Amino acid sequence: MSTTHKKVIVRKMDRDTVNGYVSAAFIADGKLELLNTAGNVVSIELREVKGVYFVREFGDSESLTRKTFTSRPRMEGLWVRLRFRDNETIEGMMPNDLLQEGSDGFSVIPPDTRSNTQRIFVPRSALAEMTVIGVIGDRKSQRRGRRPEDTRQVSLFG
Repeated sequence: MSTTHKKVIVRKMDRDTVNGYVSAAFIADGKLELLNTAGNVVSIELREVKGVYFVREFGDSESLTRKTFTSRPRMEGLWVRLRFRDNETIEGMMPNDLLQEGSDGFSVIPPDTRSNTQRIFVPRSALAEMTVIGVIGDRKSQRRGRRPEDTRQVSLFG
């Protein structure tokens, strides 16, 4: 497979899963297009999809071992909590620039980056609620906000 085709496990709302490969533009006309492991092109209605899990390997499970962060995330972006229509809740990180996100759904990086799941595409139709928990900024911009030292102050121990 070329690098433009990514391994995915598609979880549907009825708990069924489909393994396959997607290209960079995998959504067209409200449908998800994927090449399944048998080599057939499959079209799935986006409203039937709960999540598209971009995985390292098919053999491992796509289910997340950790669904929430144990502490404040280190990467920059939006720290979000997603509640699905079936009341499952997961946390993740999104880019701070929402213009990068499409109108069909959101791309989220899960809490455990060392697990089999690298990224999750969540259709808007699968969500009941999305909450922004925090905005994690760049360390450089935080340092820029500090005031410069006052040179008028006399040093006591110089």
